[in-house]
Amino acid sequence: MKKFNFRKVLDGLTASSPGSASGTSTCPGGTTGVPAVGVTPRETEVQETLASENFQICKTVRHGFPYQPTALAFDPVQKIVAIGTRTGGVRILGRPGVDCYCQHDSEAAVLHLQFPINEGALVTACADDTLHLWNLRQKRPAILHSLKFNRERITFCHIPFQSKWLYVGTERGNTHVVNIESFILSGYIIMWNKAIELATKTHPGPVVHLSDSPRDEGKMLIGFESGTVVLWDLRTKKPDFRFYYDEAIHSISWHHEGKQFMCSHSDGSLTMWNLKNTAKPFQITFPHAKSQRDGKKPDPCKPILKVEYKTSRSSEPFIIFSGGLSYDKAGRRPSLTIMHGKSITVLEMDHPIVEFLTLCETPYPNEFQEPYAVVVLLEKDFIVVDLTQSHFPIFENPYPMDIHESPVTCTAYFADCPPELIPALYSVGAKHKKQGYSNKEWPVSGGTWTLGTQTYPEIIITGHADGSIKFWDGSAITLEMLYKLKTSKVFEKQKVGEGKQVAEIVEEDPYAIQMISWCPESRILCVTGISAHVILYRFSKHEATTEIVSLEVRLQNDVEDIITPEATENISPYTEPSQPITGSPRNVSPEGIKDSIPCLKVKSRPVRMPQGYQAELVIQLVWVDGEPPQQIASLALNSAYGLVAFGNSNGLAVVDFIQKTVLLSMGTIDLYGSSDPYPRQLRSPRRSKQLTAGLSELSDSPVSLELERCKSPTSDNVNGHCTSPTSQPCSTGKRVSATEGAKLNRWGPSRPPFRKVQSAACMEISLPASHTEESRDNSFSRSRSSSVSSIDKESKETITALYFMDSYGRKNDGTLSPCLWVGTSLGVVLVISLNLPSGEEQRQSEPVMVAPSGTVLMLKGAVLTFSSVDCAGGLIHPPYEVWRDPNSMDDNEKPRKRKLVTFSPSSSQDMGDYHFAVICSEKQAKVYSLPSQNCLYAHSITESSFVLRADVVTVCNSVCLACFCANGHIMTLSLPSLRPMLDVNYLPLTDMRIARTFCFTNGGQALFLSSPTEIQRITYSQEMCENLQDMLGELFTPVETPEAQNRGFLKGLFGGSGQTFDREELFGEAAAGKASRSLAQHIPGPGSMEGMKAAAGGVVGDLARARIALDERGQRLGELEERTAAMMGSAESFSKHAHELMLKCKDKKWYQL
Repeated sequence: MKKFNFRKVLDGLTASSPGSASGTSTCPGGTTGVPAVGVTPRETEVQETLASENFQICKTVRHGFPYQPTALAFDPVQKIVAIGTRTGGVRILGRPGVDCYCQHDSEAAVLHLQFPINEGALVTACADDTLHLWNLRQKRPAILHSLKFNRERITFCHIPFQSKWLYVGTERGNTHVVNIESFILSGYIIMWNKAIELATKTHPGPVVHLSDSPRDEGKMLIGFESGTVVLWDLRTKKPDFRFYYDEAIHSISWHHEGKQFMCSHSDGSLTMWNLKNTAKPFQITFPHAKSQRDGKKPDPCKPILKVEYKTSRSSEPFIIFSGGLSYDKAGRRPSLTIMHGKSITVLEMDHPIVEFLTLCETPYPNEFQEPYAVVVLLEKDFIVVDLTQSHFPIFENPYPMDIHESPVTCTAYFADCPPELIPALYSVGAKHKKQGYSNKEWPVSGGTWTLGTQTYPEIIITGHADGSIKFWDGSAITLEMLYKLKTSKVFEKQKVGEGKQVAEIVEEDPYAIQMISWCPESRILCVTGISAHVILYRFSKHEATTEIVSLEVRLQNDVEDIITPEATENISPYTEPSQPITGSPRNVSPEGIKDSIPCLKVKSRPVRMPQGYQAELVIQLVWVDGEPPQQIASLALNSAYGLVAFGNSNGLAVVDFIQKTVLLSMGTIDLYGSSDPYPRQLRSPRRSKQLTAGLSELSDSPVSLELERCKSPTSDNVNGHCTSPTSQPCSTGKRVSATEGAKLNRWGPSRPPFRKVQSAACMEISLPASHTEESRDNSFSRSRSSSVSSIDKESKETITALYFMDSYGRKNDGTLSPCLWVGTSLGVVLVISLNLPSGEEQRQSEPVMVAPSGTVLMLKGAVLTFSSVDCAGGLIHPPYEVWRDPNSMDDNEKPRKRKLVTFSPSSSQDMGDYHFAVICSEKQAKVYSLPSQNCLYAHSITESSFVLRADVVTVCNSVCLACFCANGHIMTLSLPSLRPMLDVNYLPLTDMRIARTFCFTNGGQALFLSSPTEIQRITYSQEMCENLQDMLGELFTPVETPEAQNRGFLKGLFGGSGQTFDREELFGEAAAGKASRSLAQHIPGPGSMEGMKAAAGGVVGDLARARIALDERGQRLGELEERTAAMMGSAESFSKHAHELMLKCKDKKWYQL
């Protein structure tokens, strides 16, 4: 435990910068562990308990649908499923809570997946022609072996049931055999030229199918793409039969008796072949082709990409296939067809089918399969169809696979929430769930998972492009949907054929959510949308029919004008507090200039609202003199104050949501008053020629002022436009309106039509127009301003951070009072004083006074976050209101009274300063003591990059500042001393989606959107990293393989010799020899003994190897013990039956037997 002293350094030295107002306080950049130069009236001691040993970064779990899936596999005994992706990822899923993500280092696409059934392993084949063997008998799977093919490309893989040999088909048409225990290639090779007839002049094409015969495991069926099928005898190394068809083959499926098989073809046909007649198929069907008369050829159909032929003892066989629809109907959705007897059912899917598998009761291929479900992997969904019911319902998916139902635009993460929140959200969300699911249990039920001991309520909120908001239960590293809210229901729908009643600034996704502010204690929710609107919701357990109050705010910032102290003296810095600022009536001027028009139209009639979150207030920014409203860049909510504040590049607005009035609507420059630290200089006007041309363009197209800068948050076009969720919109190619003719243009004649923003508050990707979309997605300008004093490099000063708290509004104030802390893109911090009526009744009627206090603090870079810490180093929570149902009454039929909770900083009488204000910008962090406003500590976080996200969070019962930088570094700083305790280059910013969705929370946790469909959760807490192993689920559980059915005497006598087939005699090194070394290269994996020897050395490596060997030995001993017990039981049973047979036949003659 370390102790830090804050002492006065120089008597009489003030922290105020020359030329600043009396309330202005600055401090030079301090160094870590050394107080910044400033005044501290008395010695202050803060004991910090956090150390660097308390921090470690690791990934915890990934939620959502695997992005760009490519392959699917299922273990019928372990009942787990694996999904491969185009980026080399593998998701393994079992029962809820059993969810594991693995990643190939090569990031090559996973083309094939195979489970060695009930072995606790997985074989993956990637696009770089490498096979990998994963060990699933540990919570974090690892690669045991890899085999890299050098001269051939892998096209198909198959592992026979209860076999240790893997069949690998290649693009050249050859078939290789791999021992999956040692991952060594066998010398046994089936060459394509030996499989086909010598008279055949053409190459048969790549291998598209490999499987052993259900009747005889010594026979292998090889399917070539050209339409040739060969039944190969593994013993004699010769083909038994060859089958030829004119159409290309996509897949093959056996009948369980092994006497016939079915093929799917590129012309939409299914062919049935019998081993007794190899000349032609005995049945050809076009399931979806129109029947033609006079023997005409059926209409062309799409290829049937896969078919599965599954038999049932009690009913007709199931024939399930994907594709095969006729070409005559354009725009038909992808489908899965189920043929059962004479009935044909077509299940239309919302997305293209990637792969499907039929789940059967038995893993043995030579028994009646008894199919009970079909797992279907779509491009953007994962469903399971119940085959046991005639209408084929789907199972309710327990995994959160619909995060991307609409693209995620923002996230919020809340740990250690009030415990009653999750049941409350679940109860209102359960009533809106879809109906019609199968009543059976989810069939993917493998693995084991138990609730960890260190769990607390966690809620994740996602905002989406369609205006919806989803609440998720994220407790105990799981994710379950609780409640969905649609914000678009607040607005009128634009009917087809009607003229636009409002001036929309985006054509696509006008309701997209940009920011979320939520008070868990009061359950008040506030969101901002891309159309410059703010919606406030209250939570209620009762339905209600009410009108939605709508306010319109006019934010205008004429930065082109000369700003002087004399000019500001004649301008009122704030409006009348009790009157809404709605501007002039809605109109479109005769010149066609839009003014005072909102972007969306709020419903004016009473709206029926179901239980849950109910809209209470909508605030919209309006067009000003033909200019669309700038997108909202910051948002803050306080339930105790009853206020919501938001800001953008034009200014700040504060709204009283109790009285439904606008308290403050002010330009950014007006907030300074006489304390403006920057000299605002006049820009040179445009040339008259340019102005005339702009006006002539306007007269030709009066409504052409919609700016290109207002794009959907899901748009990929980021060239020259703001992509940060906290950014002000950047104007591109702005024209001058008639009302602006008298104004002076801020751009000089040599200025480009767009600007390179120097602040993370408006991150911009500046790329040449000739760049491709791929380069736009993967690169961005990281040039940042090294000085915040050059205001002429910024077009507008944006409000980037807002925070309500009880604080000291002015220097050396004696009492705490409600304040709003405001941060700008130029690194300026302003404090707005709030004067709230004291009593509850007065709060409902008397006005709230809002005024800038004159306090101005300075940082380097755009301000990102605020917080408050007491003298003991504890976090001071802003005051809040305890939740009360707005639609419930007390016993006297009166609304329940408000109950407020406030937190006072701990203090003693001999201290002059009572708490610390923590401020973080994109370049540095500072800690100020209040009310003296002395800068105690300053720390430069980064010089070459910039901070994207910063949050003050609690870890190990202490407080720290967590930062995520654009260069991928994740850092933590102690509070209040700002000592660096963690700095890891962990997450390269490869996509702006990561910057938009990254957020920290308490307990040492964070999350971000790792792909458009997946949420990745990480922890930076050492304690959680150590406990993570206990929180994860087990993928492998010891389960005995079900016994094979009794085949009967005749079937055992005449059913083939498959049971006596020994692959080791054929494929082993003694019989087949060694394969060519140039054909494939064996690579030990990090999870194998060879990998351990290569990766570790010395005592630590020896200990790790000994531990692995001990585990393997213990595992083998356990297996041996189980087998011995089974053999003893079998021997005892045999002895018993033999004794009974002896007693029965003891006194009988031989002819009586």
